[in-house]
Amino acid sequence: MKGTEGTEGMESMEGDEPALLVRRPAGPARAVALVLHGGAQFGAGVVRPWGLAYLRMVPLARALYAAGAAHGLEVRLLRNRVRGWNEPALDPVLDARWALGRLRAEHPGLPVVLVGHSMGGRVALRVADDPAVVGVCALAPWTPGDEPVEPVRGRSVLIAHGTQDRVTGPADSYAYAVRAEASAARLARFEVTAEGHAMLRRPPVWSRLVAEFTLRTLELPFRDGLVTSAWTKPPAQRLRIPL
Repeated sequence: MKGTEGTEGMESMEGDEPALLVRRPAGPARAVALVLHGGAQFGAGVVRPWGLAYLRMVPLARALYAAGAAHGLEVRLLRNRVRGWNEPALDPVLDARWALGRLRAEHPGLPVVLVGHSMGGRVALRVADDPAVVGVCALAPWTPGDEPVEPVRGRSVLIAHGTQDRVTGPADSYAYAVRAEASAARLARFEVTAEGHAMLRRPPVWSRLVAEFTLRTLELPFRDGLVTSAWTKPPAQRLRIPL
């Protein structure tokens, strides 16, 4: 994520720690977006910077920074230690909580929005109970039927799923949205037509959704649009918004 504003660097711990790509605004940070990549149900392989699941989130992180840096948005892209969810260890959940702990230590009091794809979407929904988190943007999330909804209590939640996704089922994210609606402060779900799991067919749509939801949730300037109008729709429509 290169640019003329702010500073960029990889913060990495030796051994078993995750890594963070941090892009800071030129001025003081007013809010933070933490971006979480996908993975697999099981896997002990190390996540490399050239891994496809990680690389898939780089353009979204770049778009977020471009949209919000001038208004004080700091963007952090987490690279997990290993590829798998690995229950009961829940390795990516531990990594995300590590990243949130660092973030709170460095920026006490700043609000955070989590942006996650696939397994990263599940992680984002799972760690939304962190006190710094105000919102979650879950893209094509992996949400099995037993995924708890309590962590999103009081948070703003946006879910977006491609209608042609064959990796994580759109029906599962809809079922999760139905269950989570009573817990979340507000929740909307978009169905991205003619899009698969990798989000490669209509990238501008995903970038726009992520940027608008993140900045508006963090109360940073962004023109009203798809997400803003979604909150006013009745529940039957708000959970299945075609796009």
